[in-house]
Amino acid sequence: MKKKTGLVFFPAFDYAISPTHPEREERLLYTQDQVFEEGLLDFDNIKEFKPGVATAEDIQRVHFCVPGIDEIVHASHLIAVGGCITAADKVMTKEVDNAFALVRPCGHHSFRVVHGSRGFCTLNMEAIMVEYIRHKYGVKKIAIIDTDCHHGDGSQDIFWHDPNTLFISMHQDGRTLYPGSGFADELGGPNAFGTTINLPMPPDTCEEGFLYVLDEIVMPILDEFKPDLIINSAGQDNHYSDPITNMKFTAHGYAVLNQRLAPDLAVLEGGYSIETALPYINTGIILAMAGMDFSHIKEPDYDAESQKQPANITAYLEKLKDATFHHWNNRHTLREQVYPEQEFHKRSMDVYYDTDGIRETINETVRSCPDCGGTVVIDSRCDDTHNHILAVQIPRYACVPCRNYGEEQYASATIGHYTQIFLQDKDKNRYLSK
Repeated sequence: MKKKTGLVFFPAFDYAISPTHPEREERLLYTQDQVFEEGLLDFDNIKEFKPGVATAEDIQRVHFCVPGIDEIVHASHLIAVGGCITAADKVMTKEVDNAFALVRPCGHHSFRVVHGSRGFCTLNMEAIMVEYIRHKYGVKKIAIIDTDCHHGDGSQDIFWHDPNTLFISMHQDGRTLYPGSGFADELGGPNAFGTTINLPMPPDTCEEGFLYVLDEIVMPILDEFKPDLIINSAGQDNHYSDPITNMKFTAHGYAVLNQRLAPDLAVLEGGYSIETALPYINTGIILAMAGMDFSHIKEPDYDAESQKQPANITAYLEKLKDATFHHWNNRHTLREQVYPEQEFHKRSMDVYYDTDGIRETINETVRSCPDCGGTVVIDSRCDDTHNHILAVQIPRYACVPCRNYGEEQYASATIGHYTQIFLQDKDKNRYLSK
């Protein structure tokens, strides 16, 4: 059945980490050429929209930018995020059934606190889009399925304490690839335990394996969670020709995955095989979202023999299924073991910004709460930039005790010990700093 599908393109001609960097404008230019060559925009049910521009208010619903937005965010980041927001608006107002934001630079490695760029990312596009949708349209339960080859560690960080966001990441095992995280026992914070699900797959996983993980793990959990909206972080670097990863997915496989997942919104993330993969993958995804035939989508160098999956990988994925459902089905009991009953829980992280070559130390405290996601207090220090900030996040749907705790923490913090102090109040759409 055909669907009305919206497309938003933004290749960001004026933004590149370096002229030969894999994350550059050609990633989208070849795709645009393929879309025009296939005549996709001639179909009545496929429509292109121009991207908008994200505002500071949009960004501050999610991020604490240090020292500020102007210092670390490029105009292209604002338009890329604006393209995602445009796609969301078109879906939420029912102008289209679904939409695909083909924009760059990518964003799923961006954490809640941002001191610079890491993993080619500065702003987390999907997270900003999620909070925009919740603020404007009141959607509560949202699922993000990240199919990028690299673990979406930034998205995981942002939604770690959010019980209303199911974050599932399908990626190459972090023991073999950046950012070295995304293991099956990373399950979320004390107030959202179980809503973070990581599915690390071995190098050389083929189409058979990806679709097994989708059908046997992702779809049953989605059916139980019952989200109001599904978002695909549509990274395409699982392709067999990608120069910086080690997987064996195909353009046809991506189209089948998208057809079965049926996301309301898709956002382009990684994928660096600029000529031999991206044009075919994106065309297949667009046709799948539009409910059209994609059986002819095939790479010129496709070799069926190379797509035969080794038995040991199949066995590994079967064990991954068992482990995932053990965690999912016993998440309430496991939560009590991982997070003993106490008022506050803490976690610490060291974050490396590989693009900028700086390091951040995070010490985070969350209030344990049965009624909401819990207020989060973040002490973030980056000695390389001489910034030391305190960030307080009051969650959406905050209960009164969590709101009071967050406001008290912000009011009592003083400049001197910190270079900046922030309050992010999701319910009141309020962002303060001192």
